[in-house]
Amino acid sequence: MPTLLEALEEKYGGEPDEKEEHAKEEEAVLVSIFVPKLPPRQSTPQLLVLNDCNIDRAGEPEDLKKKCRIVKELDLAQNKLNNWNEVFVILSHMPRVEFVNLSLNHLTGPIQEPPVTKMDNLRNLVLNNTKLGWCSVETLLRLLPALEELHLSLNEYTHVLIDTVDPTAATAASDAAPAAATTSQTKQDDEQEDQQERPAATEPPPLQTAPHGGVRKLHLTGNYISEWAEICRIGRVFPQLESLVLADCPLRSLQPSDAQEKETAEESHKYFRNLKLLNLSNAKIDSWEDIDRLADFPSLCNVRLQYWPLWARTDSTTEHERRQLLIARLPNISILNGGDKIGAVEREDSERAFIRHYLDKPDSERPRRYYELVQVHGKLDPLVNIDLRPERKVKVRFTFEDQSIERTVDVNRTVSDLKSRLERIFPDVPAARMRLYYVDQDLRDLGLEEMKYPHKVLYSYNIRSGDEIIIERKVKS
Repeated sequence: MPTLLEALEEKYGGEPDEKEEHAKEEEAVLVSIFVPKLPPRQSTPQLLVLNDCNIDRAGEPEDLKKKCRIVKELDLAQNKLNNWNEVFVILSHMPRVEFVNLSLNHLTGPIQEPPVTKMDNLRNLVLNNTKLGWCSVETLLRLLPALEELHLSLNEYTHVLIDTVDPTAATAASDAAPAAATTSQTKQDDEQEDQQERPAATEPPPLQTAPHGGVRKLHLTGNYISEWAEICRIGRVFPQLESLVLADCPLRSLQPSDAQEKETAEESHKYFRNLKLLNLSNAKIDSWEDIDRLADFPSLCNVRLQYWPLWARTDSTTEHERRQLLIARLPNISILNGGDKIGAVEREDSERAFIRHYLDKPDSERPRRYYELVQVHGKLDPLVNIDLRPERKVKVRFTFEDQSIERTVDVNRTVSDLKSRLERIFPDVPAARMRLYYVDQDLRDLGLEEMKYPHKVLYSYNIRSGDEIIIERKVKS
């Protein structure tokens, strides 16, 4: 398998200075014009992409240093790197590097801290599908003080095993808590003891670490984390976090479920004071109460909440109505599911629709937000369902000489069709010799309107129930 240096030379060519010197020797006799020599560093771009090249190690250090000292962005995704020492050797020869993508390399760890390597400029690190352990993540956080964006998607995490809280102290505190001695609880304890005797895979306690104040963006897409208590650890480790992507994670609630966190369940947002963007698409959340908890995040203004089981349960509402309910429940959200910025008109319409949605619901089903919006907009009346479509069938009086009869007429029919039907009622007048006059019940004094066009549709006369049509026989000429 090639080294990084060999892959680089294969893609960008050999040493530029050797090529130029060779060309200069050949053309020295023929060319007398001075051509400035390009520095070797320009043979390697600042954005170096060498993904899927089967690279497994760094290569000759001195040559690598010459070629890569100006590199700022490095993409080594889908290679054969499996040793962090080789990664550190590569990065040690790229003092300006700011972005590194190592996705799809088998870099599980452990990581031994390099003796000298300085990576003060590295701000964006992508480690998707590397199966990197949390112990190694903690080591990297200590080595990368300038890190601002971290990608840990598709690493099969079920728990977050780093925290700023000492796990032994937390366990001691929970053990010291008083427990009520009831018969039912004793039975539950016995059942738990029976379960504990069975072999079960348990996660080790989280590793205590110092908060990292630099990371602003974290991606954990496609992991198997299902409890919000695990996400709270993320908030404690990254107190300045502004963007958190948890798409395709089977989170069941935004409320911590373990006993220790339940005491502060309503304050689960307190570890995310600076969070502005939260992506929870494809979560397993099935409760409107969790939507209300999002409103407690003080800085949150951009959310993605698509493909939840909750939406399948609300099939009775249209997508537009669902968006209105979400906007009304989340007063601080300005961007919902990646759409345009929510304007003042859309927000007011949504809040009014929200009030009307819960008008007929009992108090027990009305959320807290309902009463807040009633204070703003008042208790609104239900909207009147007005159908502006014309009546399809109307009751009309037909008069021929001294005969008069009422019949229901479909206004979508033509004048010609009406004459054919009237011929059955008044057989003395053939349709071909029939002349019709329309009489509006409210405009009778203005005279009659002859219905002379056979293909004209009846609704174009604005016929209503109670109007009259007079039938006359055409006089033979």
